[in-house]
Amino acid sequence: MSQMLPPELLQTAVVEWIPAGLDTMEPGLVLGAMLASIDIQSLSGGDRLVVLRAQQRQVSHLQARQFETMEAVVDAVADELDIDTDSAMGQADAAEAAAAEIRVALGLTRRCADRELDMALELRRRLPAVYAALQAGSIDRRRAGVIVYETTHLPIVEAQTVASRVLGNAPQLTTGQLRARLQRLCMETDPEAAKDRYETAVTQRRVTVEATTDGTAHLYGLDLAPDRVAEIRHRIDAIARSLRTNGEARTMDQLRADVYLDLLTGTAANGSKNGSKGVIDLRVDVETLTGMTDTPGELGGYGPVIADIARQIALNHPDAEWRFTLTDTGQPVATGTTRRRPTATQRRAIETRDQTCVFPGCRMPAITSDLDHTTPYAKGGATTVDAMAPLCRHDHCLRHQYGWTYTRLPNGDYQWTSPLGHTTIVPAARAP
Repeated sequence: MSQMLPPELLQTAVVEWIPAGLDTMEPGLVLGAMLASIDIQSLSGGDRLVVLRAQQRQVSHLQARQFETMEAVVDAVADELDIDTDSAMGQADAAEAAAAEIRVALGLTRRCADRELDMALELRRRLPAVYAALQAGSIDRRRAGVIVYETTHLPIVEAQTVASRVLGNAPQLTTGQLRARLQRLCMETDPEAAKDRYETAVTQRRVTVEATTDGTAHLYGLDLAPDRVAEIRHRIDAIARSLRTNGEARTMDQLRADVYLDLLTGTAANGSKNGSKGVIDLRVDVETLTGMTDTPGELGGYGPVIADIARQIALNHPDAEWRFTLTDTGQPVATGTTRRRPTATQRRAIETRDQTCVFPGCRMPAITSDLDHTTPYAKGGATTVDAMAPLCRHDHCLRHQYGWTYTRLPNGDYQWTSPLGHTTIVPAARAP
């Protein structure tokens, strides 16, 4: 196309054509030529987002082609070295030899070259539908990587089945949301295997320390029981918030870190509520809670948990404040009030309905979020369940500071509009 029109005419054609078709154009040679001809500074804010999405599709397409080439390098090495790739050992030998070629050709570390080639072979040979979605620009490398990683423990047929169930929605999900959905599907696919994996992993629980280049240190607790982690996390947050007085100069992150260290060393922070209970927010269906089925539950602030853990939470945490939502109870009924601040009943109803912060892509639990009036209270917004939604503190401030707006649709979805005019839909939370 660039050979048919002078550059200045091509630029004009591209700019005029962007709103009509660039957002749906398939990646490839033509899209690449169009993108290379665009002067991004000449476009409106909304059109720049259109170009950004088109660039992402093109990058995904090229990444898929690179993975295809990596697989071809494996085949070339096998032919050159006369390696029999019909056996698992032969395939491993060919991959190892090819990784060395790729490592040198691209200037990668050995570990990085191994990781890149593993990703290429997983997509090309084990999850071809995921590869096709990457090549088509429907998903990006990050989402493809999440699907590969979260299904690697499954037999190939089951992995392909799970992948096919998320591919349709994957473009609209963040990597965190996609990971949680995949984990739940994997648990549902083989509950016994999921339980075995959990029990094996938790036996490896440990604490490790890692020094940083800044002279500080990271302290990690690995392979811990998720219900205990959720309870501890909430307790740390509750104590930190109790310390946030008018004269407190520390940020919330600093307060949480200091409370974390104080609790581990047995030092009570001044004014902290060290006796406060943690909160466990569990969502599980009736059949699972009673042991009739093994459908995974959902632990607020963490994600999917196997059915056995959901039942243990109900049994083993009598001293914590724990909340459960049974999926046969339906949606809470909204109640009207003229109050500025919602009642405890209203808060519980909203937390049950929405589960997380409703800003696009955010997974912060609703129980630690602010309740925001969709229409600001100062502008006549009502303090009702239907007129409020949970927003984490960061996204609550962002919404008001930078002019994001949103509306709760009749089906429970939220439609957000950015300052540049881009709209996106956040689907309503679905019961586990």
